[in-house]
Amino acid sequence: MHTRYTWRTLTRETALILVALLFLVPLLGLLNVSLKPQDSQTSALAFDWPPTPDNYVKAWQDASLGPALGNSLFITVVSVLLIVACSALAAYPLARVTRAWSRFSFYFIIGGLLIPGQLALLPLYATMRDLGLLGSLWSVVLINLGQQLPFSVFLYTMFLRELPLDYEEAAMLDGAGPVRCFATVVFPLLRPVTGTVVILNAVGIWNEFFTPLLYLGGSDNTTAPVAIYGFVSQYVSLWPLIFAGLVISVVPILVVYFALQKYIIKGFAGGLKG
Repeated sequence: MHTRYTWRTLTRETALILVALLFLVPLLGLLNVSLKPQDSQTSALAFDWPPTPDNYVKAWQDASLGPALGNSLFITVVSVLLIVACSALAAYPLARVTRAWSRFSFYFIIGGLLIPGQLALLPLYATMRDLGLLGSLWSVVLINLGQQLPFSVFLYTMFLRELPLDYEEAAMLDGAGPVRCFATVVFPLLRPVTGTVVILNAVGIWNEFFTPLLYLGGSDNTTAPVAIYGFVSQYVSLWPLIFAGLVISVVPILVVYFALQKYIIKGFAGGLKG
């Protein structure tokens, strides 16, 4: 009988564990600094005793993290829902129709991945200004939708091309139209790639800093990253408050990530595998 753990396997697993612990060092530093007194002069990995939770209370109050987290949650949820709906609906005909216009449309949409976002800053800002959406959360939602749609359409299209047509053909034989077939048969089969689209977009949108800063600047609306940035100035950076705010803001998206992480590999794998 072959034993599962050989010396080679043990060495590899030990190396992987050490690498994993190495990646935990920044997280340890983040938590440690967030529990330090504001006048502490020790290094990020040196423990100050006793730890103080006052930084979390002060960060929550001074940065108004409650409303900021609410805005981040609204932007993330609405943006992800629109991205999932629009990209799934767009990918279905792109994956199933084999005509020339379908291939052209697919490559045209994917071409959006090659356009640097910086090129569109001024036109998009002027458009949002003319629409009266500057300072509105919907401006950030629309920008996120436009930015994330090409990659999401790509993921859905690649996944759909690996799905067999048997289920759809059976539904159409029973009298289901294309819309009903997609809603009741195809979309439930897209659950793995939907999880991938949700987690990748949610993490990126939740942590987005520049877009909310640009389109929500000067208004009462702000997001968690922009609110935390208020603790940074030219001459003073309140690192314990910054790190405490970061811990607070990262908890919700970490919960979503760990809940959906199993779908990431399934979504990239494609088809019904796994």
